[in-house]
Amino acid sequence: MAGNGEAIIALDKKRMSATAAKDLATLDTLIADDLIYTHSSARMDTKKTLLGAMESGSTVYTSMVPSEVVAQDLGDTVVLTGVAAISVMSGGKPNSFKVRFTDVYAKRAAGWQMVTWQSTRLAD
Repeated sequence: MAGNGEAIIALDKKRMSATAAKDLATLDTLIADDLIYTHSSARMDTKKTLLGAMESGSTVYTSMVPSEVVAQDLGDTVVLTGVAAISVMSGGKPNSFKVRFTDVYAKRAAGWQMVTWQSTRLAD
């Protein structure tokens, strides 16, 4: 059962880098079709709406840097918790902040994919 944690931490770093690079092709493979993405503002997205906002330019992530990431390896599921420093342009306005997150990856037929993201904004 053990052994997936470090690989999933690396995979999530790849996802965060792809988000900042607006690499939608990579994100399409790393994000599950049934994704539930809850932003620190409590707004929710699906894979379609999250990638759509990035593609349209209404949400442009310029940086996502993880730290303090810990993995709980549950076999075909890995739960990550940590902190991420995020810079984003949303509705034409720049915003930078840190969040504490829980991120869940599941082993699917297509490989490991992110199925859930939940974040809480940290005080400045």
